[in-house]
Amino acid sequence: MKFNVNQQDLQEALNYCQGVVEKRSTLPILSNILMDVKDSKIILTATDLDLIFIHKINNIEVLEEGKTTTQLSIMYDIIRKFSSGKKINLNLTETSKLQVESEKSIFNLNSIDPSEFPLTEENFNKNEFSLKSKELLKLLNKCKFSVSNDETRHYLSGIYFHQTEIDDKNYLTAVATDSHRMSISKIRLDKKIDFEPIILPKKNIFQLCSLLDNYDGDVKISNIKSKIKFELNNSILISKLIDGKFPNYIQVIPKNNEKKLEIDLKMFLNSVDRVASVSLDKKDGVKFNLQKDILNLSVNNTNSGDGKETLSVKFDHDLEISFNSRYLIDVASQLNGEKIIIFFNDTGSPALIKDPGDFDSIFVVMPMKG
Repeated sequence: MKFNVNQQDLQEALNYCQGVVEKRSTLPILSNILMDVKDSKIILTATDLDLIFIHKINNIEVLEEGKTTTQLSIMYDIIRKFSSGKKINLNLTETSKLQVESEKSIFNLNSIDPSEFPLTEENFNKNEFSLKSKELLKLLNKCKFSVSNDETRHYLSGIYFHQTEIDDKNYLTAVATDSHRMSISKIRLDKKIDFEPIILPKKNIFQLCSLLDNYDGDVKISNIKSKIKFELNNSILISKLIDGKFPNYIQVIPKNNEKKLEIDLKMFLNSVDRVASVSLDKKDGVKFNLQKDILNLSVNNTNSGDGKETLSVKFDHDLEISFNSRYLIDVASQLNGEKIIIFFNDTGSPALIKDPGDFDSIFVVMPMKG
């Protein structure tokens, strides 16, 4: 195996792979990246057994085809320290060392036989459909912060994707909750698709987001019972799914929240963030004291002090209620409109948050006691 590749192209690909491979693995081969060089391209594969990432770099100079694996973290660290955009020469020597050369540097890296790399062949062609990358990224971003970190309830440790139908229109709907807050977002589908409900794990959500951040085009999606595949232009992500039943989220959406608060989004976000500065870990409740067209925000921390701020709003009731400031900031940071609209019932009931700039997304946040 012998080929030349652009430093920037290889660094970008290895950077994506870094998000997949575990830093400390009990199986040495899982710390390695598979490199398959053929037909004027290199195909890089990384896996942690739950997630497989495949990336293709086209139009490289192939002098000799072949395969090998080498430790990803070391390879990435070397490549990123080479001069940007320079040509890198890679060569698998007769002693099975991967020789990496650029300008005046030469490295000889250990390798493991590629036959030990765990690859599985799956037939995903069955239920394929496509989404625009920006639409899929929107679903992920609107929901990912509500995913639970509680490993005892594994079915909440991901985003629930399912097909819904409203007024004869078909949607792909995403839901996430940690039982303290919930995000729901949907995108319109051109037609009904053959798609079984799935729960996409948290780690794999963030890996997919990092790919979509730098991609503008169609994403082909297909799933079988236990896995889902996302296919971009030069990248493929195959993820295992969470085996579990997602709770009935519809019954959690407040039905009787008729007290409507309307406020400038940027002003609200900045004010909550400011008063929450008194709480170092942002876990103290931010208290809403609402009167007609006035919102008094306050945070009180026995160790550090207190903060208050008064805002002009649209509101016709009297209400006191407290929320985790981090939850409010997470939601407000993902809204698209100029306003944020919050519907309340009473002090002990969850709030319903809507975005005038996106009618396809809603958020539910539980209040804090006291």
